[in-house]
Amino acid sequence: MSSSLQEIGLAVKRLQWRHHREANRRLSAHAGLSLVQWDVLRHLHDRPDATLHALAELTFQTDQSMGTLAKRMIDRGLLKRVDGPGRATRHELTDEGERAYDAGSAVVDAVLSESVGALTEAERDILHELLIKAAGTGSR
Repeated sequence: MSSSLQEIGLAVKRLQWRHHREANRRLSAHAGLSLVQWDVLRHLHDRPDATLHALAELTFQTDQSMGTLAKRMIDRGLLKRVDGPGRATRHELTDEGERAYDAGSAVVDAVLSESVGALTEAERDILHELLIKAAGTGSR
């Protein structure tokens, strides 16, 4: 019996909700971060030249909410402002931000290992390719 589109959509949503809920809980307890804060650290770690607008898009936020979050993260010593080209302001991780990113990465990896980590490597590759295809992003 084949699964309906709604059943598949609900299964994706349930897995996402499980990841978000558990990652938020553990990140708060073990790294003093929220999932969205860790996500900002992750994207800046991977793309140190990202603009605030790009970070907002990458973390599914509005520009205004990303600006507010960046200010709070600067106040906590996780980010610092740096001059960019022209009048642009960029942000980069501080040493504390790098440590928080590393600690948070271990937490997120542990959460994911309990779900998608239970799949074989081949199953994970197939799942990843199918999710990319369904999302229509065409890139990894």
